Amino acid sequence: MDIVLLPLLQVIQIALQLFIYALIISAILSWLVAFNIINTGNQFVSTIGYFLHRVTEPALRPIRRIVPDLGGIDISPILLILFIFFLQGVLSNVAAKIIQVS
Repeated sequence: MDIVLLPLLQVIQIALQLFIYALIISAILSWLVAFNIINTGNQFVSTIGYFLHRVTEPALRPIRRIVPDLGGIDISPILLILFIFFLQGVLSNVAAKIIQVS
């Protein structure tokens, strides 16, 4: 059982870490676009922005519905990253328990 479960937990950990990177890059890109440092008329920037929006928005949308508006400051990525850190800790503990049992 642990032959399959441990590598599966590692793949989930890596996927969660990549999602955190996508959230951070998406937030930074939105700031750069908002301050007119990067122009979305550039096809490369537009493609990256579209991809990041499509990847991160389904996870951020439910948080944005719950969290009140803070005057233009969106803290939903921070809350999602904190939740992912919590989830990674839980997965690490599960993996440690699996290793102890075997």
